[in-house]
Amino acid sequence: QVQLVESGGGLVQAGDALRLSCAASGRTFNNYSMGWFRQAPGKEREFVAAISWSGGNTYYADSVKGRFTISRDNAKNTVYLQMNSLKPEDTAVYYCAANPWLLISKWVDPNEYRYWGQGTQVTVSS
Repeated sequence: QVQLVESGGGLVQAGDALRLSCAASGRTFNNYSMGWFRQAPGKEREFVAAISWSGGNTYYADSVKGRFTISRDNAKNTVYLQMNSLKPEDTAVYYCAANPWLLISKWVDPNEYRYWGQGTQVTVSS
């Protein structure tokens, strides 16, 4: 069982940066692939970024590539999403998700993740 708690969201202006954190409980955090997803009002939940259990592999949605960076600190049971050059279209509730030993080919599918956080709101004004 893993519990995930996101933090770091807020209201910013276009061009600003935010860093989201996702703190995980459980002793086997090292075994979990981690993902960030987002959901805007009236839209489906969409993949943002994911990272392998070791941190050695990452993958990004085209819409955030070059602006967002996912990382993890297994000693702190925490995964991060550094978001730079934010745009109004980045406005959404951001969720972190976890699943043990998830294949890279399945990272973008929210249905492949067993555990989810409650989400944190990110609002980017123009």
